[in-house]
Amino acid sequence: MDKTVWKQRAYASVAPLVEMLARAGVTPTGVTLFGLLLNVAAGITIGMGQPRLGAIVLLFASICDGLDGSLARRTNKVSRFGAFLDSTIDRIDETVVLAGIAAYFLRFHAANDALWSVVVLVALGGSLITSYTRARAEGLGMECKVGWFERPERLAVTGLGLLLGHRALLVALGILTVFSWYTVVQRIRHVQRLTASQPAGLPNPPEA
Repeated sequence: MDKTVWKQRAYASVAPLVEMLARAGVTPTGVTLFGLLLNVAAGITIGMGQPRLGAIVLLFASICDGLDGSLARRTNKVSRFGAFLDSTIDRIDETVVLAGIAAYFLRFHAANDALWSVVVLVALGGSLITSYTRARAEGLGMECKVGWFERPERLAVTGLGLLLGHRALLVALGILTVFSWYTVVQRIRHVQRLTASQPAGLPNPPEA
């Protein structure tokens, strides 16, 4: 099934909650920041050796992640700064959760398993660069939404790995690493195709 259909169903499922929040006067930024707190709590909980409890907290955090945009549209508070803040905090969310997983391996497992903390860092790099490639392409005036392993998929894989136990978490980290970097490659190739017909010698915008 097309991802657009899944997104439409997800939006429809949270519509009553969005309506309730709008009537209560809750702002999209408030939801975004509350989600950040939940992600920090999830990362700390995982790092303290409670991955399943951390997964439950992460589930509630992911609900906030899906609510803020819908609430912004419902309350006509869509703004460029809101989009910027939401995207930035999404990256912080991923960082604190994966940092918690790295701490979990370092504190509670043998040396061989502790090496998986390095895999966590590689997975984090793939997640962040997946988002960076899109942002950089859009900064150059190109759309770059290709690649199917985006934030919702990463959240689902991470949450399932935490819930299903240690071995499942190792598998989840492998999936996160491979498919995040595969998506990076997809986006690089996409931008390469878009720019292939453009004249050479155009000045590049300054780096962020």
